[in-house]
Amino acid sequence: MTKDIGWNVDTSYARLPQSFYSKQDPTPVKAPKLIRLNKTVAEDLGLDQNSLQSEEGIAILAGNTVPDGATSLAQAYAGHQFGHFNMLGDGRAVLISEHKTPKGERVDVQLKGSGRTRYSRGGDGRAALGPMLREYIISEAMHALGIPTTRSLAVVTTGEDIIRETDLPGAILTRIASSHIRVGTFQYAAQFTEVEELRALADYTIKRHYPEVENEEKPYFSLLQEVINRQAALIAKWQMVGFIHGVMNTDNMTISGETIDYGPCAFMNTYDPEAVFSSIDRQGRYAYGNQPYIGGWNLARFAESLIPLLHEDQDQAVEIAQSAISEYSSIYHEHWLSGMRSKLGLFNEEEGDKALAEELLSIMHKQKADFTNTFQSLTRGTDLPNSPEFQQWKERWEERQSRQSESKEASHELMRKSNPVVIPRNHRVEEALEAAVEGDLSVMERLLDVLADPYNDSDKKAKYCELPPDSSVPYKTYCGT
Repeated sequence: MTKDIGWNVDTSYARLPQSFYSKQDPTPVKAPKLIRLNKTVAEDLGLDQNSLQSEEGIAILAGNTVPDGATSLAQAYAGHQFGHFNMLGDGRAVLISEHKTPKGERVDVQLKGSGRTRYSRGGDGRAALGPMLREYIISEAMHALGIPTTRSLAVVTTGEDIIRETDLPGAILTRIASSHIRVGTFQYAAQFTEVEELRALADYTIKRHYPEVENEEKPYFSLLQEVINRQAALIAKWQMVGFIHGVMNTDNMTISGETIDYGPCAFMNTYDPEAVFSSIDRQGRYAYGNQPYIGGWNLARFAESLIPLLHEDQDQAVEIAQSAISEYSSIYHEHWLSGMRSKLGLFNEEEGDKALAEELLSIMHKQKADFTNTFQSLTRGTDLPNSPEFQQWKERWEERQSRQSESKEASHELMRKSNPVVIPRNHRVEEALEAAVEGDLSVMERLLDVLADPYNDSDKKAKYCELPPDSSVPYKTYCGT
């Protein structure tokens, strides 16, 4: 029956040692109702949209049943949360299957908010509608911005309330990911399993995500290098659009290099390296300006977990791990500077480019300029904020542009493709969520329509570029658990 939907199921993760997961069915819900189906994702997955919206399709998206032949499970992992190591795991998520797409790609199909698992640690395993729609909106925006991310296939309501500070409508998100293997998965293996189980996880990860290194002489060292490269590139992309993840714990860093877990995330308006929005990040550990350094810290934890596989002599293994991690900073800054050159319409490389970019950001910080709109002003050729510092910097930037062989038109096009017109402004996201929870999905639909095409200007985008009204109360985000 589920073949009519187009499921092409397999769960290769279940062939790992069982210490890495627990078989777990989602907990059935009372009255599931489809709130949002991502038709683009469904098409990419080769799933029939009409069948997904049928009673049987909704039953799968709600966890009342699973696709034929699927082995549903909850994954075990550990991680450093705000610097402190904890045993974790999928406390409110169930991997209902892996799915093979028409292009031959393997993805995870995970239900978030689908009930308690053995890793729930006292939680109810459920989720509220607002946070699930928030993940849907932000993950789709990130995808449109060209940033590697998990995707959202659907959101359903459960017909049941969940108890937080008040009673809230329950919901389940269907999340699609290249996989849910995390730095924390390797930390779990290193801490709680035997070396051969760690090796099995590493071999599985290589086969699934980095098959090009499978036959190399030192495949585990190559795995470490590949993950470092992908994470450095990912975080640089975050910085280019002012995205603040909010909770960069090691269990929220994927081995595939996708952005995952959109809890207390937000986008910066006024440029500020110390910008923090998460209500639980009281010390600013995961502030915008700290994200590159935390990325390196998390990758060091990944390297530590691989030490038993890097060399039979522990001292030499540590040296090998350190040699890889020592490259992270330069790799990240190379990606960052490449991104900044594109945002400034620069094709060639000059020694002073880093200083030019950093000077602009310093002026923006002093002048409390909006991050996205400032780069849009540069792209459009409109006036920058009325400041002698800005004008002097602009003269140096224009002189720098003149020293490249590419035309002004080519430079403008590079900037247009690198500087989004719109981002998910926090006040617009909140506006959409408040309306959706009250039953009006039209505000969210209009927002999603605008965010799907962030780099092209149009009149309908104008209000989504506006800054929020001034407020004496700083904007805060919450984990939404």
